[in-house]
Amino acid sequence: MTDSLAGQSIEAARRILTARFAAEGIDSATLDARLLAGAVLHLDLTGLIAQGQRQLTPDEADRLDALARRRIAGEPIARILGTREFWGLPLAVSADTLVPRPDTETIVEAALDTLRAESRTHDTLRIADLGTGTGAILLALLSELPNTTGIGTDLSAAALETARTNAHRLGLASRADFMVSDYAEGLSGAFDLIVSNPPYIRSAEIAVLAVEVRDHDPRLALDGGPDGLDAYRRIAPQAAQLLSPGGLLVLEIGQDQDNDVARLVTARGFTVAGPARPDLAGIGRAVMGRKMPR
Repeated sequence: MTDSLAGQSIEAARRILTARFAAEGIDSATLDARLLAGAVLHLDLTGLIAQGQRQLTPDEADRLDALARRRIAGEPIARILGTREFWGLPLAVSADTLVPRPDTETIVEAALDTLRAESRTHDTLRIADLGTGTGAILLALLSELPNTTGIGTDLSAAALETARTNAHRLGLASRADFMVSDYAEGLSGAFDLIVSNPPYIRSAEIAVLAVEVRDHDPRLALDGGPDGLDAYRRIAPQAAQLLSPGGLLVLEIGQDQDNDVARLVTARGFTVAGPARPDLAGIGRAVMGRKMPR
């Protein structure tokens, strides 16, 4: 790695890191350089600019260079920093959780838009988030629904510790419970809304995923079985048992899985509300079903 950071100003160090990252094909080179510099120096963007001509200490240069090497090796910036923003909420991430992605905000949007259309955002609702990971979807919904409580499930006890940490930091712990469970297995009572971003990558495709995903996201949260649909086969009947009549099921899906997932959900007595809701790239990302009364 050329261009040592030792003796460089903060501004020059950011330029050097940006050039290194760009040369490695990292699209977010400028942003990543700023975030890493800010993390090492404990400065926000304003502080980085204001102190731009200050020279890095040898220790700061070494620590910043070490983080830069991790990024170039393919480690996602969120894992290096241990945090990621989702729905405007700062969330801790860990080795046992997925890094929350903007695409998953589509699930939150779909659920909230439906509840708003039905004037239910201030109702006393009960939510289950199956395979909660960091708790991202559940906590985003609770932040928007002041009278709602929810439970997040995950097979990983370590992931649930991360989710609990996030709930406490966001002041939502009094309305959020977490339990080790295989999706909804072990849950009881009636729910008004069930959401999930389950694993949906075909097993054979994991090996060709981007290094940031393949080598750093937990396989448990990626592998959807031979056709990518194993999780939906488990969730659909569980949700049918737990949702109240008229309750909503909102599922994140992979590309071109909308028809298959809609078929699995419909077979369990749900009415699917139109085509899959697209994410920002226009890819169908959220399938929503409503449990019909018998």
